[in-house]
Amino acid sequence: MADPRVERLASVLAHYSTHVRPGDLVLVRGMPEAAPLLLAVHEEVLRAGGHPHLMIGLPGAEEAFYRLASDEQLEFVSPLQELIVEQFDATINIRSDSNTRELSGVDPARQRRRSKAMTPIMKTYLERGASGELKWVGTQYPTPAYAQEADMSLREYEDFVYGACFCDQEDPVARWQEIHDMQQRLVDWLKGKREVRVKGPNADLTISIEGRVFINSDGHHNMPSGEIFTGPVEDSTEGWVRFTYPAITGGREVGGIELWFEKGRVVKATAKKNEEYLHEMLDADPGARYLGEFAIGTNDGIQRFTKNILFDEKIGGSFHMAVGAGYPETGSKNESAIHWDMICDMRDGGEIYVDGELFYRSGEFLI
Repeated sequence: MADPRVERLASVLAHYSTHVRPGDLVLVRGMPEAAPLLLAVHEEVLRAGGHPHLMIGLPGAEEAFYRLASDEQLEFVSPLQELIVEQFDATINIRSDSNTRELSGVDPARQRRRSKAMTPIMKTYLERGASGELKWVGTQYPTPAYAQEADMSLREYEDFVYGACFCDQEDPVARWQEIHDMQQRLVDWLKGKREVRVKGPNADLTISIEGRVFINSDGHHNMPSGEIFTGPVEDSTEGWVRFTYPAITGGREVGGIELWFEKGRVVKATAKKNEEYLHEMLDADPGARYLGEFAIGTNDGIQRFTKNILFDEKIGGSFHMAVGAGYPETGSKNESAIHWDMICDMRDGGEIYVDGELFYRSGEFLI
């Protein structure tokens, strides 16, 4: 018997997150482990009148690529990838790894080389997404590997995932509309503001948001979502931050990260675990040492760290920042081959001031 939560999630992805319309070209991408959700999304896209294109990966293929590819192959950009990013109307990406640490042994320099080659594709993707030409959403199908990372049983993790997406409820879209309305009040209040000050046990930062826009992330790009975010003025960030959770990317866990900023640029970076990899990524290109995003998580349905950025950056009571590429719709001009989110818990007395007014304390909005 099919899990009704899978059917609800498929419906949300096709009809709410990406608003598939008749004639839309829709990429549906994932791994075999996500077959129930992939098939359900495929059906929902058909019901909406779209043209679904299934792209199924294989476990081990990405690791083999980084292990065996020549420099020429690392730098090759597939015409198929260009076609998708330039001409498709929607992409629905379903993460469903069977081994979350598959790339742990890959040389970071090779990953950096690949990321640099993909920068033009990333730029087009972000620009079309910002203009509304490309509708995109990413989600996750619960697998044993993700459950193990989160220190949960598979059944417990399934409950966590579908609960965070509100697909354990009869009408998840109604719940997402409530999230939208709550966050829109915050975004409206922030409009036209100039400076953010973050203070607390783990941060002392000043960031300019003058001329920038806060985005209401309400489940149209990430599922689950629950955050408001902007792109800081590139040369404005000053101060220090210690991220309270490990930052995980490219199959590696980097723990105990501390960053120091001067005139927007990371001038010093340390980590208690995998510090060398941190430096490799910050040296990926000139934009990698500047912030592309500042965000506050609002999803109170996510209260524990699971070593998965899709969920962890939305933790109610946290803020996160991303070094690297910014989202053009926020006004960000920062370009980079990377976009790496790092999370800091604020529930221990952390405060956020906006233009000198106390906006947020210990995980609660005060306006």
